[in-house]
Amino acid sequence: MNTTTPEPDGTVPSDSPRHTPVIAQEVTTEIPVHLLFREDDSLPLAPRSAVVGWRHGTGEQPKVGRRTAVPRSAVVPPRPAPPVDPDLVERAAPALPGWTGVVAGLCALAGIGALLWGVGALPGRVTRLLGLPSYPFNGIGIGLWCLLTLGVVLALFAFGGLGCGRVGHAWVLTIFGDYQGSVRRTGLVWVNPLLLRRGVDVRLRHWRSEPMPAVDADGTALRVVVLVVWRVKDTARAALGVEDHENYLSEQVEAAMARVLSQLPADAFHEDAPTLRDAEAVGDALTRLLSAECAPVGIELFSAQPTGIEYAPEVAVAMQRRRIAAIDAKHRDSELTSVVKAVDDVVNRLTERGLVALDDHERKALVKDLTVAFYKGGSGPAEGA
Repeated sequence: MNTTTPEPDGTVPSDSPRHTPVIAQEVTTEIPVHLLFREDDSLPLAPRSAVVGWRHGTGEQPKVGRRTAVPRSAVVPPRPAPPVDPDLVERAAPALPGWTGVVAGLCALAGIGALLWGVGALPGRVTRLLGLPSYPFNGIGIGLWCLLTLGVVLALFAFGGLGCGRVGHAWVLTIFGDYQGSVRRTGLVWVNPLLLRRGVDVRLRHWRSEPMPAVDADGTALRVVVLVVWRVKDTARAALGVEDHENYLSEQVEAAMARVLSQLPADAFHEDAPTLRDAEAVGDALTRLLSAECAPVGIELFSAQPTGIEYAPEVAVAMQRRRIAAIDAKHRDSELTSVVKAVDDVVNRLTERGLVALDDHERKALVKDLTVAFYKGGSGPAEGA
């Protein structure tokens, strides 16, 4: 391709002398200079941001309309939270220190032993070991049997209610399906042995999901990994308000993630717009949504942060190529902008200082030649101008 460009139709008469280029080179490369010049009185020296398509052989990248910026507060539309049972609220269950049960059980055992010793039912070896006198055994009557039964029941009741409370764990107590309260005490504790105990982990926990499928606002398939930090705040609702609060949390994470990710594209290749690469905004929206969904079941959610948002394997290669093409287009646009600024500065200096006197046709030819030279030279003169 020659550095001299053909004269536009209708610009000069056919019998006019051919213009000699100011800057001549033997070989140049094709550049999208046709976007910079029009056959009218105006001479725009900056690339337009209009929507253009692919043009064969120009190296031009297409541009699309800019997206409207979406505020972070409007990423996910609000919706009502699940209803809450007002009667199902955690409350402290009646519990005693463990030493009370131990003392009561030992007293019951001592009473049983005294009754057996009084009727002579203890073996002689045991009485001699304890240093007690022996009595003849004359049988056990109905009244004595009742007392012995009562003593055994008291001993079982005292020792059966003993339990060891651990740090970070709680018991939800129920009887015949009715909630009786929760116990968060640690150490040796005595509670009613007739109550059914259900353990609940109330420690601060984190859960990392497996790669879950999702789609972005453009319908592109994604694979997302989410890290959730949470704990059980209301043991009654977590244990009784839902069948399995851990499974409920995992399902809500997947549902909330699908809602949040469907509001924005994964990447904005040819524009400056909000995307899913803003991990802070996506994490905030996901945390707010999950907190509202999990509060009715007694789960306190601290953060839900996507640790990885990647394209699905079936589209990863194509999207990677598109991303590289977008980066290349952005680089070319930046380079062309610097070239245009350099050409504008050179032409203005030449004309303002009176070094050259150019008519409209000569000015356009000079601009074209300077643009070709600067673009091929890597926009070096733009920095030194």
